[in-house]
Amino acid sequence: MDPLQRSLFAAVVAVLVLFAGVSDAMSAEPNILLILADDLGFEDLGFQGSQDIRSPHLDALAADSIRFTDGHTTASVCSPSRAGLMTGRYQQRFGHEANTPDFPNGMDLSEVTIAQRLKELGYRTAAIGKWHLGATDLQYPTQRGFDTFYGLREGSRRYLHEPTNSDKSGSHRANARDGRPVEFDGYLTDVLGEQAVDFVRGSTEKPFFLYLSFTAPHGPLQAREEDLALFTHIADKRRRTYAAMIWAMDRAIGKLIAELRESGRLDNTLVWFLSDNGGATNNASSNLPLAGHKGIKFEGGIRVPFLMRWKARFPEGRIEPRMVSALDILPTSVAAAGGNLERASENRQLDGVDLIPYLNGDKQGAPHEKLYWHKLWFSAMRDGLWKLIYVQDYGYALYNLADDLSEQNNLAPQYPERVNAMAEELNQWKSQMIQPLWGEDETWFRVHSKNHIRIIEGRRNQR
Repeated sequence: MDPLQRSLFAAVVAVLVLFAGVSDAMSAEPNILLILADDLGFEDLGFQGSQDIRSPHLDALAADSIRFTDGHTTASVCSPSRAGLMTGRYQQRFGHEANTPDFPNGMDLSEVTIAQRLKELGYRTAAIGKWHLGATDLQYPTQRGFDTFYGLREGSRRYLHEPTNSDKSGSHRANARDGRPVEFDGYLTDVLGEQAVDFVRGSTEKPFFLYLSFTAPHGPLQAREEDLALFTHIADKRRRTYAAMIWAMDRAIGKLIAELRESGRLDNTLVWFLSDNGGATNNASSNLPLAGHKGIKFEGGIRVPFLMRWKARFPEGRIEPRMVSALDILPTSVAAAGGNLERASENRQLDGVDLIPYLNGDKQGAPHEKLYWHKLWFSAMRDGLWKLIYVQDYGYALYNLADDLSEQNNLAPQYPERVNAMAEELNQWKSQMIQPLWGEDETWFRVHSKNHIRIIEGRRNQR
């Protein structure tokens, strides 16, 4: 064999080896990356149509993703939303209905998390960022299926290390690694992103599951000066800071995605991105064109930006209009990892569904014809494109989202029979749930009741 033939032969062998390696990687169980934003407005990303906030890395991710335009969380506030996400079950089934648990309450210890499911399947697991599912040691992420945890036990904190504030001794808002408080330099969102990159750079002998739960853009509104300088075109100082916080989150996500791409693992990583609920009234967010905000049952509280990227199985990005829920992330991820969903239920009803057969065409119709929401004084139900909202001491409002996505026209007076039928179904669902294990100050009832009624009666703020 002459030198040219040897060179050609070596090149062919190299290509075949590379192809075999790629083929093996694509046939292996995927890595799973679940990225959660906090109090992110529905409109407030480039791919969601924002005109003043920039998110180039998330926009690029969206272009390669299945983008669910009718994607929902299970609650319009942080802690119960995360309980549904972690278990694939309506959190009302185990009493996790109200928001921030009073110490020592937290997510029912008998519930099985997505991390536990995947750990059983051989995954190495990590949670980075905000937990907010109980602050005791028994409720700690490393007791709930995660090999390691870096972040805070409770719901929010300052974005800089502050020993006299968030990081004071004994604070459940303090940053810690596996239960031990740690100091950090720099801006928290960047630090969480760096921790995520460090984790995925670890051992590749096992697939990984990473739950990256940012505190951004939840308050307090606090951003880096160099990030603020990028948004001088935004006159509202609060929204300028909010935009800079999203920019930092987008940057952190971009570095993590770049690490996966450079290591050749991105295409066989199942990436989820969503927010825990809609934008809040105190962080200058925008949920347009939706009505409402965090804490209430209009679409602005529960419909969120929602992406799923798995290039090895779904190579083309696309828009998916069918209704899905954060409940579906656990069963879809377990199925993608080769798990048995019947075994995974372990006598606990999973309310989420495996989305893969719907996305590849093996199943027709919608993954969910109906979804339900309830917290203490307020309830809601979707039946296809019909939406029913219940407000204690007011009654029912009815909307048809097919031609009224902004929920401006209450149709309850025109369709009393539909209201009655949906109300009966909603109440039947509620009767299957248990009583909440803790409550909330009734101040929240007065505030959110007023906001529900203001929107029902047509008195609404645009942001």
